Amino acid sequence: MNFVEKIRQQIREGLQEALQKAQQAGEINFQNIPDIALEVPREKQHGHFATNIAMTMAKEARMNPRQIAEKIVQHYDKGTLVQDLQVAGPGFINFTLEHNWLYDVLSAVQEQNENYGASTVGAGKKVQVEFVSANPTGLLHMGNARGAALGDTLANLLKMAGFEVTKEFYINDAGNQIENFAKSLEARYLELLGQEVVFPEEGYHGQDVIDTMSRLIEKEGDKYVPMERELRRELLVKHALEEKLQGIRASLGNFGVSYDVWFSEQSLHDSGAIEKTLEQLRQNGYIYESEGALWFKATALGEEKDEVLVRSNGIPTYFAADITYHKDKFDRQFDWVINIWGADHHGHVSRMKNAVKALGYNSDKLDIILMQLVRLLKGGEIVRMSKRTGQYITLDELVEEVGKDAARFFFVMRSADSHLDFDLDLAKSQSAENPVYYVQYAHARICSILRTAQEAGFTVPQAKSEEINYPLLTHPAELALLRKIADLPDEVARAATTMEPHRMARYAQELASLFHSFYTHCRVLTDEKELRQARLLLVDDSRIVLRNVLHWMGLTAPERM
Repeated sequence: MNFVEKIRQQIREGLQEALQKAQQAGEINFQNIPDIALEVPREKQHGHFATNIAMTMAKEARMNPRQIAEKIVQHYDKGTLVQDLQVAGPGFINFTLEHNWLYDVLSAVQEQNENYGASTVGAGKKVQVEFVSANPTGLLHMGNARGAALGDTLANLLKMAGFEVTKEFYINDAGNQIENFAKSLEARYLELLGQEVVFPEEGYHGQDVIDTMSRLIEKEGDKYVPMERELRRELLVKHALEEKLQGIRASLGNFGVSYDVWFSEQSLHDSGAIEKTLEQLRQNGYIYESEGALWFKATALGEEKDEVLVRSNGIPTYFAADITYHKDKFDRQFDWVINIWGADHHGHVSRMKNAVKALGYNSDKLDIILMQLVRLLKGGEIVRMSKRTGQYITLDELVEEVGKDAARFFFVMRSADSHLDFDLDLAKSQSAENPVYYVQYAHARICSILRTAQEAGFTVPQAKSEEINYPLLTHPAELALLRKIADLPDEVARAATTMEPHRMARYAQELASLFHSFYTHCRVLTDEKELRQARLLLVDDSRIVLRNVLHWMGLTAPERM
């Protein structure tokens, strides 16, 4: 249950009734009441909610917004929910609520348990989240790691918000990069067998290519040497891709990420899907031929230049395959398609949305999250190279260094469109400055309190037990913690629908902070039985909520630290 949205709705209904009363009294003249926005003020002294409805109605009513606000306040029926409402500034109306509504949250958390925070805002709509989709020609790096954490967390939140979610990895196993990969594999293979070769300038120079061919030689020897070059490269690539994909799956699995679908780019070529897509674009008037190549008429849709879809040698471009892949997505009847791309793909966003439009689909159903770069810091210095590979830091190395939990939390902690400085020393520190340690310590502390209570012979009461006297929870620290717990379903819905998983990291930190404050100011295992029981229930609710948030972020919720 979304308690906060329920309260918002009650306030909206009260505002509508107040406006209608003012209209009937001839005090405000209007035809329609616009949508009523309610926000949580940044400053606590401004109340629990605020609305600017008086300002949005000022033009039609031909009145000063502050005068409209004052009339609304005069006619508003506070009932049992609103403690006070005040006109502020140019015409804002600030609401301060009674805190009795928060007590219902205590039982709801217990009853819903691992499902507390869920909502129905998604209404069962089908959404696909495609993320990471790294070239299977090397190891996963820091950028892939950030995409994995963001995509997986977003998918988890979308599920909790009532969407039907498919997580997908697009395997780039066709095109120029695979041809260059084949040349690199062949060169290393022959080189390791003692032959002199010229390594391709456009090849892959990583140690992992050497390692892959070394393992193949150890297993199968020089059997590929006498083969025709084309066949040899084909077989070497097949072997290497299988190994690389197996490694990618293992690395992501170790990072807590699994997929529903692994989609091969090569399958689009093999099935004839690309040709069918090109034909549809031709029928829709968006393809023309020039200089022996086929071009996408992107300028007709507002782009600065047209794009090649099939080269003069008859080979489709990556863009042609990507358009076909997105056609396949919409043909699978997804209501919402989300891609998480690196920031270097920013120029591709509008082209892809226009291509979707050219195929006859609604491009508004395609959202692309651009993810900014990650800088790795150690000892205050930027870490550029991996000691193991001699190149970039891999996902496996990062997890080995700081652990899965710290890595995932740090990657989700900032908005995708902001640059991220990943401080290795901070991620490994056991201090309040380390956000993941701070949050997990709060959960462990809660579990410790509950264990101590049980050892003292106290039991955590059932939520609907008659022995619980909810109104005893009146301390500001108790009410602040309760309010934060009540916010969770609203936060999940917002994080999911706005594609902002970093909101969950912020929520977890704020909840942990509020719990530490509550524990500092409110003795839980007090001799006063009724107060102790109410506070124990609040402690257990905090445990459930913090555990849920950590699990949605792909983290463990430790009971001891």
